[in-house]
Amino acid sequence: MSTPLLQTNDLQLAFGAVVVADHINFSLNQGERLAVIGQNGAGKTTFINICTGLIRPQAGRVFFEGKDVTELSPRAIALRGMVRSFQLPQLFTEHTVRDCIRIAAAGKRNRLGLWTPLAKAVDDDQVARILTMVGLDKRADELSGALPEGQRKLLDIAMALIMKPRLLILDEPTSGVSSDEKHGLMKTIMNALDAQKVTAIFVEHDVDIVSQYSTRVAAWIAGRIAADGTPEKVLADPEIRKNVIGE
Repeated sequence: MSTPLLQTNDLQLAFGAVVVADHINFSLNQGERLAVIGQNGAGKTTFINICTGLIRPQAGRVFFEGKDVTELSPRAIALRGMVRSFQLPQLFTEHTVRDCIRIAAAGKRNRLGLWTPLAKAVDDDQVARILTMVGLDKRADELSGALPEGQRKLLDIAMALIMKPRLLILDEPTSGVSSDEKHGLMKTIMNALDAQKVTAIFVEHDVDIVSQYSTRVAAWIAGRIAADGTPEKVLADPEIRKNVIGE
């Protein structure tokens, strides 16, 4: 049996009386598209923060490609290949779209420095490919701060992809995006992930997005995984429909 790409063993964390990680045992295999669903406060983002090193669990371990990363910093985990994008895009808003991706690429290669021109620190052909992949090639020389929300999200993801991750974790990629744009955004994201052969976890509240773009769904309730399986199975579960979807 192959080693899971991501695995957690008995993760535990509580803030006072509020349990946000209740003995979480979880594994993710290469190539999966996992949607994480749950009401606000259910523990979804806390789980992501533990996996990516932003929060330390009180007990339990996190393994990435079979190696313990529980005590590593977020940067060290990202350099190993587990990268995330945030609900609010983390951009260099005073820089162009192209330079945002260049900065991310240079950071991955440890080539950021006062005396190294940014354009010479990275492979600009690769930057151009990523820009085309996410549909931002025609806006490459515009300031990133001027982009509409959907394209800001795509740029944030492009900055993650230039780091050549094996696992990309997306925190609510469609939040703040109009209903008319959501599906186009997700298609672009999924096509880019397929092109780069990147496994993905994405937190999402829109059931239609979850059902169309995931191969697996994990539903969180009160710090535990209440259901884990195919979208058809989890989204039809009576407990999930009542306590997560709200029907």
